[in-house]
Amino acid sequence: MEKKIVAWEPWFFIFFGLFHLHRIWGLFDRTAYARFWIGISENKGLFYFILMGTLAFLCVLGVVTFCRNIHNNYWWRWIYLFGGIYVLFDLYAIAVGLEFWNKFLLWMYDVNSPYWNLIWFSFVLLGGFVFVLGIKLLIQRKK
Repeated sequence: MEKKIVAWEPWFFIFFGLFHLHRIWGLFDRTAYARFWIGISENKGLFYFILMGTLAFLCVLGVVTFCRNIHNNYWWRWIYLFGGIYVLFDLYAIAVGLEFWNKFLLWMYDVNSPYWNLIWFSFVLLGGFVFVLGIKLLIQRKK
């Protein structure tokens, strides 16, 4: 079987890249950023369900794609497996209110934490990497 980049794959990485790149906001305005995301997580309104549904759908799609191509994968499809499982666990833990995960998230959103910049800059770097990967895959797919 020949390796090929499926049409949605570049957009997967572009979406997740942009999602993580928005965290630049947290480096400039900790309080507003933390208040926004904690509010989204606690209120669970329409935006929350649309975002969580989109993230879950994309992660399941990625894991299925990885599994369907198990012996013929590109290196970057491992991101589907490990990143997808992490995101699906995160969504599950938030949805059912796992206490240890809630404490972990509150620690991440602690605006007084000395680790704040390290945590959120790491997500920004991850976002930049997967966004560039998505653009690269889009260009490769068009060739």
